[in-house]
Amino acid sequence: MAAQQSTPQNRSYDVVIIGGAIMGASTAWFLSDNVDFDGSVLVVEKDLAYENCSTAHTNSCMRQQFSTELNVRISQFAADFVNNIRSYMGNDPRVPNLGVHNFGYMYLADTPAFADVLKDSQKVQRAAGAATQLMTPEQIKQAYPFYNVDDIVLGSINTENEGYFDGAGLFDWWRRQSRERGVEYIQNEVVAMTRTGNRIDSVTLASGEIVSCGQLVNASGPRAARTAEMAGIDVPVEPRKRFTWIFTAETPLDRDLPLTIDPSGVHVRENGGGTYQAGGHSDIDPAVGFDDYAMDHAIWQDHIWPALATRIPQFEAIKVTHEWGGHYAMNTFDHNAIMGSHDQVENFVFLNGFSGHGLQQSPAMGRGTAEWLTYGEYRALDLSAFNYERITNNRPIIEKAII
Repeated sequence: MAAQQSTPQNRSYDVVIIGGAIMGASTAWFLSDNVDFDGSVLVVEKDLAYENCSTAHTNSCMRQQFSTELNVRISQFAADFVNNIRSYMGNDPRVPNLGVHNFGYMYLADTPAFADVLKDSQKVQRAAGAATQLMTPEQIKQAYPFYNVDDIVLGSINTENEGYFDGAGLFDWWRRQSRERGVEYIQNEVVAMTRTGNRIDSVTLASGEIVSCGQLVNASGPRAARTAEMAGIDVPVEPRKRFTWIFTAETPLDRDLPLTIDPSGVHVRENGGGTYQAGGHSDIDPAVGFDDYAMDHAIWQDHIWPALATRIPQFEAIKVTHEWGGHYAMNTFDHNAIMGSHDQVENFVFLNGFSGHGLQQSPAMGRGTAEWLTYGEYRALDLSAFNYERITNNRPIIEKAII
């Protein structure tokens, strides 16, 4: 019944969240879980079936192999949350034990320069407590005989709290518990905003209602720029298409396949049940329409499959069983999250531009945004480096581990 509600119960809310997918749901749940927040929350989501959102097309992976300490620590909290989700959710016996399936990530470097990047990143990761190991081609071949390592200089792998997790289960329980605690979800769309000076006063819904808000959160994924434009704000986020294929192999591998980031840009991982999952995109990577999910079959034939077969010869004979296109909410400024309040519109809060890292970063980012809304500052983990003002001041965060 709640999933079909389209009309808000009230005309004013302390927090209005635009977008009810993973980031909006995380923020709503953490607000509902914060004993210091006693306000009202409205989540406006255009499709409560979530059929075409980025969250529904995610690969549900988690890694700590980033080149900046903050991104490492964000993923460490995500792993802890997923591994202990029932405890975080008040030991609710209905909440399942999720956990991270730790087959790990394997970065493969085919040049000395890329190997140096992996070495530098490993130092950052190890200093933050990650268990990343560097591997020579000989060590890689011994541990994973199926790889062709003839062109490989170095590998980097971590099999602790890196791999796959049940992102759909996490998403479901955030929505379910926050609704039970009073967060209101409606299937509707914000089509306009009223701004007076440095504040957003209200939003107008597609159904005609005008809803006043104390604070507004832009959690609208690839539509972030369109949402910000209603407030007269620019944000450098656009939809970029990403493709996924599920396949079986005529000769399956004899052990789990880490999520392998090939130097070609193709990535592939264990999917369970005798299947594997590959992903990639075109070398030409333009912004696309919000509703463009069409497959480009030439990419598989000309780029993805040849790369897979070159790196893992057993993948020469494979059969695709499922495929889909999805979107990254790409931050074209520096490929990192955009958070905090706008520098001129104080109650417009960003939660945008995750550039493919959104699902694994959602626990820390939702918690941080809930703290920002409640206290005006981050408390558990200082995320201020991601605040919008860095864009105004042209201070990009350089993250080298972008897939």
